[in-house]
Amino acid sequence: MDLEATAIEAGANDFEPLTHTQNDDMPEGRAGARFITERTAVHEVSVWLKKNGWTIITAEIGHLAKTYPELSEVDRADVGEFLQELEDHEDVQRVWAAVK
Repeated sequence: MDLEATAIEAGANDFEPLTHTQNDDMPEGRAGARFITERTAVHEVSVWLKKNGWTIITAEIGHLAKTYPELSEVDRADVGEFLQELEDHEDVQRVWAAVK
């Protein structure tokens, strides 16, 4: 499977291979990809992928960070705890963070 050719044909701007470790919405043991599009093309690209044999796990508008802050181990732990509290909150559906 040529992900670059698939991305071009689907109308995506870019792609990145994904595993379950990177996206826990994807079943374990399955390989996948994230196709990056303009906001206005999410539906069109999803429809093309589905028509061409892809299983769509999620199709959503999100944010891809361009820079990541340098954090000390203490700050990284504090941020990790904060993000976990956000994710555990019943009103929160998804959390994005520009932290590695």
